[in-house]
Amino acid sequence: MKAGLDEFVASTRINRYERGVHPPDPTTAAMLAKTLGVPRAYLYAESDRMARMILAFDALNAADQEKVLKIMQAGRSAF
Repeated sequence: MKAGLDEFVASTRINRYERGVHPPDPTTAAMLAKTLGVPRAYLYAESDRMARMILAFDALNAADQEKVLKIMQAGRSAF
């Protein structure tokens, strides 16, 4: 309800989003992400690992994000 969903349908709608019955429209996804304090991409992550990576990356400042991107783009040999 904090994301602006009607209290009478909020539980059902969130349940359907979580089960993948249908995704939220972009406006609803943006409101949910803002309310939860996560980037919108987090809501669409296909695995827990990807969701954790999105959160960790988002927590970095821009300079550190660029460093991580360079390492990842360099490939496995960088690890």
